[in-house]
Amino acid sequence: MPTVKIGIIGKTNTGKTTFFNAATLLRAEVGTYPFTTKKPNIGIGYARSFCVCSEFNIKDNPRNSICIRGFRFIPVELIDLPGLIKGAWMGKGLGNQFLTVASQADVLLHVVDASGSINQAGELVAPGIGDPVQDVLDIEEELNMWLYKILEGSRARIIKMLESRTARLIPALTQLLSGLKITRAHIEEALKLSELNDKPFEKWSQDELKLFAANLRKVSKPTVIVANKIDIKGAEENYERLIEVFKPTPVIPCSAEAELALRRAESDGLVEYLPGDEIFKVLSYDQLSERQKAALKYVTERVFEKISMTGVQYAIDVAVFKLLRMNVVYPVEDENKLTDSKGNILPDAFLMPQGATVYDLAMEIHSDLANTMLYAIDARTKIRLPKDYILRDRDVIKIVAAAGRG
Repeated sequence: MPTVKIGIIGKTNTGKTTFFNAATLLRAEVGTYPFTTKKPNIGIGYARSFCVCSEFNIKDNPRNSICIRGFRFIPVELIDLPGLIKGAWMGKGLGNQFLTVASQADVLLHVVDASGSINQAGELVAPGIGDPVQDVLDIEEELNMWLYKILEGSRARIIKMLESRTARLIPALTQLLSGLKITRAHIEEALKLSELNDKPFEKWSQDELKLFAANLRKVSKPTVIVANKIDIKGAEENYERLIEVFKPTPVIPCSAEAELALRRAESDGLVEYLPGDEIFKVLSYDQLSERQKAALKYVTERVFEKISMTGVQYAIDVAVFKLLRMNVVYPVEDENKLTDSKGNILPDAFLMPQGATVYDLAMEIHSDLANTMLYAIDARTKIRLPKDYILRDRDVIKIVAAAGRG
C-alpha cells in the first residue's frame, strides 16, 4: 500500500479533478460549476525515479511498483479534495469535509488557474479577470485559520495543563495535533520560525497564535503550487508572479488537460508516452481523427514547445522527492541475485523518509521481520549493516532475521 498521501487542493474550476484524472486515469466527474467534487476522489498515482535495474544491467519484474524503460514508478495515494471557498474554516461550502481530509495528507499540491479564468467564488470568467496570486493567498488563509481555530479552541485546556504542571507545551501540542499528522519536529520548527520558543504559551497574543498556526501549516503540510492551464494566453505572466510572490515554494507550470489527453491516447495505443517525458511519439498518424490530430498539435505547440512537459508527473515528483525528501529503497532476500524468495528480481521499491533506518524498512515490510531482525546487508558492497544504518536513495538491502527470516 502507498505510504505517501498527497492532497490535491484549490478552488473550484482550477482543474484539480482533471489533474487527478490525468495522474490516475480514473474517470472522476468533471464539471464547470462549483463543488463538482462533493466528496474526495481517492486513487493511485506514481512517483517516478531512475530504477537501479540499469545500474545492475538486469531485467527486473516488480511486484509493488512498475518499471518502464528504466524508470521505476512507485505508487502514492492521491486525494482530490472538494474545492474551497472563503470562510471554509468556519464551515462554509464543504469546508469542514475539505479540511478534515486535507489534514491526513503528507504534502499538498495546490492547483491554481494560472490563466485567471475563475473569480473569487470559483466561477468561470474570461481569462485574465481572475487573480491566481490572490487565489493561492485565499486558500492558504483558510488552512491557517483552520489550524488557528483548533489551537484557539484548546487554548484554555492547554494553559490549565501547563499551570498544573501535568504537561509541557511541546508534548501537549503534539498530543493535541497528532491526528492531523503533525509531529513534534513540526511543532519545534514552527515555534522557532515564530520566535516563540522562550515566551510562555499563556502570554501569546492572538496575532502570535495566528503566526504560529501559519508557520505550523507551512512545515507540516509542505505545498507545491501547480500553475495549471499554462497553455492559455496570459498564464505565463501569472506564472512569473506566482514564483515571485511565493518563493521559495515550488511553482510548477502545468497543463492537466494535455496530460490527460496524452494518457488516454497512450491507453488507446495511439501514441507512445511515458508520464514525465518531454516528448511523445504518434504511433499511427493515419489512425487519428481530425479532432485527435488537432488536439495533439495543440499539445505540441502550446504545451511541450512552451514548458517542455505537461507538469503533472513533475509536480508529483517534486512533492515526493524535494519536499518530503523521500528515498527509494529496494529490499531483497538474495543479495547476490537481487531476488525475493520466489525469484522476482528487484521485486519491491519503498519510499522511505530521510533519516529512516534499515530497522524502519523492516517495520515497513512487516513488524515480525523488524522484531526478529539481526542486521542488514548492502547488496552492492556485501557489507554488514547495523539496525540503525541510515538508508540512502537507491540502496538495495537484504534484511537478515533470526529463525531463518530474511
